[in-house]
Formats: sequence, C-alpha cells, structure tokens
Amino acid sequence: MVLVFAEQNQGVFKKSALEAVSYAASVAAASGTEAHAIVLGTCQDAAALGQYGATKVYHLNDERLNHLEAKAYAKAIGQLATEAGAKVIVFSNNNTAKAVAPRVSARLKAGLVAGAIALPDMNNGFVVKKAVFSGKAFSFVKINTEIKVISLTPNSFGLIKVDGQAEVILKTANFTDSDFAVKVESVQTVSGIVPLGEAELVVSGGRGLKGPENWGILEDLASAVGATLACSRPVADSHWRPHHEHVGQTGGTIRPNLYIAVGISGAIQHLAGVNSSKTIVVINKDAEAPFFKAADYGVLGDAFEVVPRLTEAIKKFKAAQHA
Repeated sequence: MVLVFAEQNQGVFKKSALEAVSYAASVAAASGTEAHAIVLGTCQDAAALGQYGATKVYHLNDERLNHLEAKAYAKAIGQLATEAGAKVIVFSNNNTAKAVAPRVSARLKAGLVAGAIALPDMNNGFVVKKAVFSGKAFSFVKINTEIKVISLTPNSFGLIKVDGQAEVILKTANFTDSDFAVKVESVQTVSGIVPLGEAELVVSGGRGLKGPENWGILEDLASAVGATLACSRPVADSHWRPHHEHVGQTGGTIRPNLYIAVGISGAIQHLAGVNSSKTIVVINKDAEAPFFKAADYGVLGDAFEVVPRLTEAIKKFKAAQHA
C-alpha cells in the first residue's frame, strides 16, 4: 500500500498536497495496490481526497496538529504507516516535509529520496529521478529498503482528478506532552495570493527596479496575468520586498509554467531557484545580462517602458476575449 501525507491549512488542502495524492495514486496503480492518505488536524472535507485517487483517509482530528510540530507529525505518520502496512510513503517536498520526512525515514528505517520529479521506475527495483546541482543535472536513486519514503517536488507531476470518494477513518496516536514542545504564539497569514511554491505564474523583480517605490508596475503586471510576485536576493536583503518572496539558491525554489524576470541580471545563484520554470521571459535593458542565455523569450529594453505597455496589452487582450 502507498501512503501519502496530505497537508492542509485551516481545513483547506494545499495544491501541492493534492498533487502528492495524485502521484501516490499513480505509484499505487503501477504497483497493483491502493493509495491511502493521512490528514492531521482539524479538517471537514478529508473525503475529497478521493477525487485525486485516495481510497482511504486516516484522519487524526486533533487540534494540536493544526500547526506543524515535526516530532508529533513524524510519530503519527510513522505509527499509521506501520499499522497500515505501507511500503511507500509520499510527501510534498516543502518545508513541512523537510522537517518531517527524515524523521519518518529514521523511525521506519526507510530509504528516503527528497525532491522526486517523476514516477519511480519499478522495472528494475525502485528507482527515483530527482534534480541535482541546482537543476543542472538529474540523479537516479535506487531505494533498496523494504519501506520507501519519497518527497515530490511541487509542480513536477500535476493534478489527476478521478471520480472517487475516499472512506474516512478516524485515528489516534500515542502522543506525550514532549511531542508538543513548541508552542505557537501567533500566526500571520496572507490571503488571496497563491503561495510561491504552488504558483503557476510568477512575476519577479530585481535591482533594476531601482527601489521599492517602483514595485507598482510589477504589481500591475502580476494582477493582469494572475501571477504571484517574487524577487531576487538583493531586493529582499535591501528590504524592498519581504524575504518570503525571495527565490534563488538561498531562497525558494519554484517550477512555474511562466516566470517573468524584470530587471534581474540572472546570476547563477538566482537561476538555481528558477531554472526549472517551463517558460522564462526576461525583461532587461542590459544586453549582456546572463539571464538572456537561460530565457525562452527576451525583451531588451527599459523595464519602466516595457512593463506598463505589456500590462496594458494583456488587459486589452483579456477584455477582447470577454467581449
């Protein structure tokens, strides 16, 4: 059986979680078995995971699990995996998985591959493909242990909807007070914006914008295309933009369908976080900017002239589509 951890926030499943469920269902189908899901914390719609291939959902409806506590999460997932007899455990390769998956792997003495980008090849064992060297190459890792743990890179597999409804089974875990050593004092959330790790469209800016007061042209462009905003490290370090928008080797790694880079030179550290984007558009007035070599489309020109005209053209195109 294939077990997948479906992360949710305030009862809503993240896109990356649904993608992980679809992935787990495909692994299960190739193995001739079923995909079951785990949901931790308060959630009213756990059965909806059946629409992405899960046949059963093990739900620990414990409000203490509404916030990440890696030790408690790992204990719960490890106990349920053992109880259910899971041979493969799937996570989405995000911050939660980076804290929890290695703990689960250690508990179950299971081999772990973080950052899978394709279904495992089971023709000769269990071989998982992942990107290495900041996306410049691929590695094929064979897991030899009986139990296998995989974390899937977001936006690398896609959602597969099916006509199904999962059976929800309420579960408990043997927690102790020491499993909840971290106390959450407050939570700050941003609504109405697709998180960078899940965004399919991203508009990003660099030092070429000259200052935070000029970010309005990018906000207009992002609004016109329905994109999430991002930035380069110098921008975040200068406090022009919040650090959670920073993408690159020392920031977030993203795989959007479209990445529009404005006023970013394209240093190797930045490319490491975005070079898996399906389409890269670069707008820069420096013809020698390294980013042009990695771009699918390049616009050589002043961002303060190009971006507003691009935004206006997109608005006119959308208006004509709905006319």
